[in-house]
Amino acid sequence: MKTILLIALITVAFTARVQERNLAKITTDLKKSTYGSALLHLVELHSMAGGPVQELIDAIEELINDLEEELEELEFNFQVRTNEHNALVVSLEQDIQDAVIDVNNTQDTLDNLLFPRREQLQVRIEQIQDNQEANRKNYDEAILVREQEHEDFEFQIAELNDATAAVDDALALLQTLTNPSLLQVKRFQNSLKNIEAKIKSRSKMAPMIKALISLASNQNFSDQGIIGQIVDALNEFRNAVVDSINAQTAAEAQAQADHEEYLEQLDDEYAEFQRQINRVNVDLTATNEKIDQMTEFRDQRDADRKQYTAELELENNTYAEETDTYTNLKNEFTRELGISEQALSVVESADFSNIQV
Repeated sequence: MKTILLIALITVAFTARVQERNLAKITTDLKKSTYGSALLHLVELHSMAGGPVQELIDAIEELINDLEEELEELEFNFQVRTNEHNALVVSLEQDIQDAVIDVNNTQDTLDNLLFPRREQLQVRIEQIQDNQEANRKNYDEAILVREQEHEDFEFQIAELNDATAAVDDALALLQTLTNPSLLQVKRFQNSLKNIEAKIKSRSKMAPMIKALISLASNQNFSDQGIIGQIVDALNEFRNAVVDSINAQTAAEAQAQADHEEYLEQLDDEYAEFQRQINRVNVDLTATNEKIDQMTEFRDQRDADRKQYTAELELENNTYAEETDTYTNLKNEFTRELGISEQALSVVESADFSNIQV
C-alpha cells in the first residue's frame, strides 16, 4: 500500500514538473513575438489583478474566434477575387484571340483580294489610256496625211489648170497660123513645150503631148490638114486634162468624206475608251474605299488587341500583388491564431501566477 502511494506521489510530481517545463517553453515561445508578449502581458495583469480565470479564458477564446472568422473571411474574399480574376483572364484572352483573328482575316482579305483587285484596275486604266493615246496619235497622223494629200491635190489641179490654159493659148495661136512665119512656128512649138512643162512626166497624158511636140517640130504649118490634126489632138488633150481635173476633184471629195468619217470613228472610239475608264474608275473608287475601311478596321482591332494585352498584363500583375497580400495576411492570421491558442493553453494551465514578461 505504501509502495502504491509512493508511486502515485512520484507520478503527480513528475506530471507537475513536465507541465511546468511545457508552460515555460510556451511562455518562452510567446515572448518571441510582439503579439505573444502582449498576450502574456495581458495574462500577467489579469493575474496581478486577481481576476477570474474563466473571464480571461473567455476573452482569449473570443480573440481566437475573431481570428478564425477573419481568416475565413480572408479565404472567402480571396476565392471570390480568384474567380473574378480567372473569369477576367479568360475573357481578355478570348478578346485578344478574337482581335488577332480579325486582324489576320482582314489582312488576308487585303493582301489576297483587294490589293490585287486595285492593281488590276489600275493596270486596266493604264491600258485604256494607252489605247486613247494611240487613238489620238492616229487622229493627228490622219489629219497630217489628209492635209498633205489635199496640198498635193491642189498642186496637181493647179498644174492641170495651167496646162489647160496653155492648151487654150496653143489653140488660139494655131488659129493665127494661116501662112505662118518661122517666128510664129517657133512660138507655137514653145507653147507645146510649155504644155509639156505643165504635165509631169509620170502623167498618163505625157506621151500624148510628146507626140504632139514631135509632130509639130517637123511641120511648117502650111498644110491646113496638119493644123487640123494638131487642133483635134490639142482639143482631145484638153478634154483629157479636164476629165482628169474632174476625176481628181471627185476623188478629193471622196477622200475628204472618208477622212471625216475616219475621224468620226476615232472620236467615237476615244469616247468609248473614256466611258470604259469612267466605269473602271467607279470600281477603283469603291475598291479604294473598301481598302480604307478594312485598313481602319484592321488598325482598330490591332489597337484593341494591344489594349486587351495591356489589361491582361495589368490584371495579372494586380492579382499577383493581391495574392502576395493574401498570403502575408493568411500567414499573419495563422501565426496570431497559433499564438492565441498557446496563450490559451497557458491560461488554462494549473498555475500561471509566476509568468513575467
